[in-house]
Amino acid sequence: MTSATTNETQIIVDPDVPIMRIVREFDAPPEKVFRAHADPELLVRWLGPHELEMRIDHHDCRTGGSYRYVHSGGGEDYGFFGSFHEVRAPELIVQTFTFEGFPDGVTLERLVLEDLGGGRTRLTGSSLFASFEERQAMLVSGMEVGVDEGYEKLDALLAE
Repeated sequence: MTSATTNETQIIVDPDVPIMRIVREFDAPPEKVFRAHADPELLVRWLGPHELEMRIDHHDCRTGGSYRYVHSGGGEDYGFFGSFHEVRAPELIVQTFTFEGFPDGVTLERLVLEDLGGGRTRLTGSSLFASFEERQAMLVSGMEVGVDEGYEKLDALLAE
């Protein structure tokens, strides 16, 4: 088994378009990585930073479905919701993403899972924001810690 520390998360911002890309490799086949994103019982085990607990109100990961979940910690709740626009197992999830604390900020997200062979997958997540200001607000929100810690938890889940 390969150590999770070999899989570095890259966060890339486009200078011309308010897009942020997250690229990360996993030591698991695309089917397993996709299931961890689509199955709410698995998603709740890894999404988000260590110090927050996650509750899923609903998660219907299919074309036309929707989701809502809440991260809780320190006496605060942070709600998120969206719609699944296209779901094609095990390679693609296109969805919207809205933080309830900023309800006018709707982001379009595209998650692509690429089979690298040898039981490995490259995840490329692209988030298109309405403005550079919204993207910058996301970047300074601490989301990088949540992404890194969440993917550490996902590595452990995928190794089970």
